[in-house]
Amino acid sequence: MRRTTLGRLSLSAALASVVALLGMAEPATAATPPMTITVDKQSATPGSTVNITLAFTNDQATNAQFVYQSIQPTYNTQQDPGLKYAFTTCTGDTTNCTVPTHQSGAVSYNAPVLPNGTRTVTMSYQIAADAACGPSRRIEFYTYLYYEYQGGQAKKDGMYPVGGTDIVCKTPTARAGH
Repeated sequence: MRRTTLGRLSLSAALASVVALLGMAEPATAATPPMTITVDKQSATPGSTVNITLAFTNDQATNAQFVYQSIQPTYNTQQDPGLKYAFTTCTGDTTNCTVPTHQSGAVSYNAPVLPNGTRTVTMSYQIAADAACGPSRRIEFYTYLYYEYQGGQAKKDGMYPVGGTDIVCKTPTARAGH
């Protein structure tokens, strides 16, 4: 059976209409991620303090009974021997925090966390005064989040990038009178 030009045009028009209708459909709204991360400095000098705020939001319909999170340096940060830093404090909604004086660590959040409830922890790290600085020198982390809900019968986990801070060199100050 031979198709006519009109038949081919009708089929093409029908396919184009379906594609157009699919394109006009409302996009599905993405679920809010359970982890929001902010870093207070995009760049810092050796000797500076940087604050990382981790906010867990229970995205489930039942309480989260257990929430654990670790923070680790990325491979590039770990492999650069000139990047020197140590966590100094960990404050917020936590029952246990093992980051102070380390380059990585872990946090257990206060639980239970009600549905849509949030727990926040701020970790601070000090960049060593003798840390390497300049182009391509950047401290970055990733975080692993694990939580249990539905009476401990269900769990979720995931990795999240923390973002980084460029380590820039201090600019020499001009001496007065010279």
